[in-house]
Formats: sequence, structure tokens, C-alpha cells
Amino acid sequence: MTEYLLALLASPEAWVALATLVVMEVVLGIDNLIFIAILTNKLPEARRAFARRLGIGAALVLRLLLLATVAWIVQLTAPLFSIFGQPFSWRDLILIAGGGFLLAKATIEIHHHIDPETPEHSESAGSKAAISGVGAAVAQILMLDLVFSVDSIITAVGMTPHIPIMVVAVVAAVMVMLLAANPLAAFIQRNPTVVMLALGFLLLIGTTLIAEGMGAHVPKGYVYAAMAFSALVEGLNIMARRRREALRAAR
Repeated sequence: MTEYLLALLASPEAWVALATLVVMEVVLGIDNLIFIAILTNKLPEARRAFARRLGIGAALVLRLLLLATVAWIVQLTAPLFSIFGQPFSWRDLILIAGGGFLLAKATIEIHHHIDPETPEHSESAGSKAAISGVGAAVAQILMLDLVFSVDSIITAVGMTPHIPIMVVAVVAAVMVMLLAANPLAAFIQRNPTVVMLALGFLLLIGTTLIAEGMGAHVPKGYVYAAMAFSALVEGLNIMARRRREALRAAR
């Protein structure tokens, strides 16, 4: 085992694969971070940071457990059945279920932000307890992370056969998520219009997952380019609003 690890350390190909996987995991982690930020910002302020750390830490454990069963996960791409000539595997079903969950969650949140006074979103004890539960938040984080983890591990296996490289890439990406979670959530909290943009991102990601599960390949570069462009436009809007507010305050 020691000789195997030393051989990996001395291999330029292994370092290139590691760097590529880390970048891929960090980029895919953006989806999770947006979801985590929106979800935990609904908790009482004193519990938000704890819920983020717990959710991301539990997601790390889940990913490492999935890596331990990588041989089984690869088999999830085997077709189970076909509908109108389109084969479906366990991976496809997981992607469709995860995409449906994201679409439903994002739609509910958008409705809540557009019409917060509706009875179903009142501050009753029951609904508030459901929203404020750290356990419920962590469970939803893990549910979504399962979907992304299965997809990313299958992709990673196609890039490198070395499990230690995958483990290091996952740990590095999760460390980045831990560092970025609180600043991202605070930024979203300070800028309410960003919440709607982030929910729009979740709708886009959910639709993409369902399309992937249905057999339609959607290049990730197009999706993230659209998200980056939208974020840039919103950033310019935020700068313009702050500039106008500063001018009004100076008068």
C-alpha cells in the first residue's frame, strides 16, 4: 500500500488527475452551496452556522462511504428497463428524483418569497418547527448531496481509477465548501434579490438533472456559463443600487 501511494505521489498523471478532480468537485459543489445557503438561512440565526457545518460534514462522510462502494456505484449505469426505446438505469432514476426534488423545493421557495403571507407559509408553530429543524435541513442537504455524489463519482471513475486521488479531491472540495458556506450565505442574506436568482439557478440545475436522467446530455459548461453571466449581471445591479444609495445619503 505504501509503495502504491508513493508511486502515485511520483506520478505527474496522478497530480493532473487530482487537480482536475478538485476543480470538478468544487464547481459541482457550487450547486450544493447555493442550496445549503438558502436552506440554512431559514433557520434561527444562532443555529445557521452549526447546521451548515453539520450538513457539509455529514455530506463528506456520505461521499467517502460512497467511494468505498465505487465498484457498486459504477454498476448503477447498467440499464434496468426501457420506455419507448429509451433505457433507464439506477443513475438515471436518481438524477430524475433529485432534479424533481430541486424543482419542487425551488418552486415552493419562490412562491414563499413572492407571496409570504399565504396561510401555508404562516408563522404557525408547526410550520416554523418544520422550517427551523436542523435535522430536517441536514436531511435535505444529504438527499441532494447523494444525487450529486453519485454523478460525480461515476464521472471521476472515468478520469482516474485511483481511489486515493478521488478521496483527496473530495476532502479538498469539502474544505472549500466549509470555507465558502458562511460568506455565501451571508451575502445572500444581505442581498434579497440574490435569493431569487439563486432559486432560479436551482430550477435550472433541477431541469438539467431531469434532462440528464432522461438521456439528453446537457454540457455542464453551458449551464455554468449561463449561471456565471446571470451572477455577473446581478452583481452589476447590486453595485448600481449601492451607488444610488450612497448618492442619496450624501445629499
